[in-house]
Amino acid sequence: MLKFDDCTIDNGGFHLAADLSVYTGRIVAVIGPSGGGKTTLLEGVAGFLPLTSGEITWNANPLSGTEPGQRPVAMLFQDGNLFPHLTAAQNVGLGLDPRLRLSPEDKTRIDAALTRVGLEGLGPRKPGALSGGQRARVALARLMVQHREIFLLDEPFAALGPALKTEMLDLVAELTRETGATVLMVSHEPDDARRVADEVILVTGGKAHPPVATDRLFADPPEALRAYLGDA
Repeated sequence: MLKFDDCTIDNGGFHLAADLSVYTGRIVAVIGPSGGGKTTLLEGVAGFLPLTSGEITWNANPLSGTEPGQRPVAMLFQDGNLFPHLTAAQNVGLGLDPRLRLSPEDKTRIDAALTRVGLEGLGPRKPGALSGGQRARVALARLMVQHREIFLLDEPFAALGPALKTEMLDLVAELTRETGATVLMVSHEPDDARRVADEVILVTGGKAHPPVATDRLFADPPEALRAYLGDA
């Protein structure tokens, strides 16, 4: 279980309060207005932002004091963070070793990850020779090879068209079931949450609200969610 125990996360003077729990293996969408603190919530878990109070724990183990690279977390950003001068396989390999000192076993894992996301045989290509959807799959393969227990997705598919984004969301759901990972997924689109999320965390007004089952939340949205959705 991922637990935010009466936390305050500090993002350069903006403070986000969170007192909630996320059960292992769930896909949880994080929605709310721009600037409300959605990315702040993820970066607190990743260790990129400090806590001014409280604690974040994973399976009852405190994460404070643990460097980002030592946390059970892999994060996927909106732009995918692919290096244009590296091949797809090398970009995936960065998830195993930032210096790309890869063993034969590592390279086998990379090939398997690329195959799993539908990119078999495309490892030698550089990002510029791939479509937007293929680049998103490379970034997702890099997430996979890290074998972390928590996936943090910060709108990684926002630049894709509707059909491609749907494919990627479905792939994330499949991979979550296969690996047992716990997913926090930031999105501005309620339909993304409806498609794949077990629960939704609403982040608004400097507060992350406890997760609510997706169907139940949208069937009877609280006032803060109605204000965010408008006529959606």
